[in-house]
Amino acid sequence: MTGGVQVSPRDGAAGRGPGPAMRFSVDGWDPTYGTSLELEEYLGESTASVEVNVELPAGQWRAIDPDPGLTLPAALLFVDGVRRVEARVWIDDDVPGGGAATQASAALCASYAAGVVCCCGQQAHVVLAETRRGLFTVAPHASDISTWAGEYTACRTTANAATPLPVTLSQALQRRLGEAEVRTAVAARAAMPGHGLPPEGDLLVVDGPLRGRQHLPRTLGYIKSHRTSYLPPHLNALVGALAPGQRTPVFLMGTSWDRHTWYLRLPGAAGAPWAGVVRIECSADLPVPEVIGLAGLSQLCLGRFASAAYKDARAPQNLYPIAGLERELRRRLGDPRLLYRALRRAAQADLPDGAVSGGYPVPVS
Repeated sequence: MTGGVQVSPRDGAAGRGPGPAMRFSVDGWDPTYGTSLELEEYLGESTASVEVNVELPAGQWRAIDPDPGLTLPAALLFVDGVRRVEARVWIDDDVPGGGAATQASAALCASYAAGVVCCCGQQAHVVLAETRRGLFTVAPHASDISTWAGEYTACRTTANAATPLPVTLSQALQRRLGEAEVRTAVAARAAMPGHGLPPEGDLLVVDGPLRGRQHLPRTLGYIKSHRTSYLPPHLNALVGALAPGQRTPVFLMGTSWDRHTWYLRLPGAAGAPWAGVVRIECSADLPVPEVIGLAGLSQLCLGRFASAAYKDARAPQNLYPIAGLERELRRRLGDPRLLYRALRRAAQADLPDGAVSGGYPVPVS
């Protein structure tokens, strides 16, 4: 196993098995340059529909205090994933007869990992972690890339004329990461009886929106940052007035998918009106009493793990178990310099002496 992906024997070079190898080159630019800007540019305004009369009528909305009478879960499971683009590559168009290509398709070589950390008793420990590498591309002839540092499995997606290619590739990577998070969450829960925990005695917290994970039982989505406001102005003002530990009433929100959601303020130093505020989600299919119970548990459970500013720049929203899991997963991704070097060597493997890959001369050995 290399990087969590089974490496299969290959008859050909870096591109594929029997037959001519897929030709590709590695872009010399820093693979992280511009990514955030490109994605932010296409975020757009919220078109969410909101039903606020779920827990309380709109005219009775108020800050809700924690309920100390609730029974805490025996274990809290925190699920998170990390992703890193190792290199932007160009895949030469497939030319019949193996001639020189005049066009190429942009693609991403990326590593991603998902894991689960369990907080039970007086300890926190990683239950499961999965690391994979992929080649994300719209080129139909793309194939796996084998390198001495790991294998990048071809993950083909479909181009969309309405979506810029960098966004399409990034979304494909995010989908694979989301799938890995679901696999690790399900597997971690299956291992809970071995910890001596009662059946259904856990609460699963997913770092990020719950989309694609709504079917998981006893699961919350944990959103740390806010790009838009969903509530009407007269109710949205309540969010900024929450005291630490308090939450808003539950409301139902629908965009391309539906979920129950509420705002919660974590403990922390005073600051801007929304400082320390997170938004929590759960499935829209749950009965309202169960949703209210989950909202109450979020007040009692999540504040215990709020980070301090001197330890984390994203305090208090970046919870300690999530921060620790992120560090461990990034460590498991490997050294980006070695991975980049391995990709460049794989790209150069089939080029004739004196040819160039990614704008750099190919050394003759």
